[in-house]
Order: sequence, then C-alpha cells, then structure tokens
Amino acid sequence: MNYNPGLHILSEFTSDCNEQLSSFNDCKTLFNNLIIDNGLEKVGEVYHNFAGGGFTAVICLTESHLSIHTWPEFKLATFDVFLSNYQKDNSEKVKQIYEAVLHFFEGKEIKKTEIVR
Repeated sequence: MNYNPGLHILSEFTSDCNEQLSSFNDCKTLFNNLIIDNGLEKVGEVYHNFAGGGFTAVICLTESHLSIHTWPEFKLATFDVFLSNYQKDNSEKVKQIYEAVLHFFEGKEIKKTEIVR
C-alpha cells in the first residue's frame, strides 16, 4: 500500500496592506475561519507581534500546520500550509487556504513552491 502524505505549499509574497502585515489580529480571525470552514482541527497555536510591526504565527493542526511571518517594512510575508492526506486527499483544501490568504493580504506572489509529499 502506498501513502501520499499530502500537498505542502510554501510561498513568499508582497503586499501593500500595511495594517494586515503589522499585527496578527485580523489574520488570526482569518485563520480561525479557514480552519472551521475546512473542517480542520486546531491542536495548538502561537501568535506574536513584534515591536515596530510584523508578526509570526504557527498553527498546529491534527492534519499538520500553517504558518506566516511578516515584514511590513519590506511589504513582505512568507506563508506555508501543509495538510496530511492520512484519511482523505486534502490537496484542494491546501490550495483554497493558500488562495484565501493571498486574497486577504492582496498579495502578489513572488515565489510559490508546491511539494507533493
């Protein structure tokens, strides 16, 4: 029996949305909604705002994780999402979450890597 662990998207994007890049407050709401809407299960989370702007967040899921790091002074963010295919193929959910995050930040993709694990 072969097991295909799932799709992992890693991305770097630019954004002119300084407010969204500066603090995790709105992003946390977005992530919580995406987790609920996609039927995922959160098992832990860490959010941290940096003095002067920017934040980092890592959300652990039973299915794996999503994370973001922002640098508003450079109009830059990195984001990644990985969902395991243990019980079902979650590849479309990974793509939808990625697109929703890019849309939220009005991001312009610099680099995107899709790893099929």
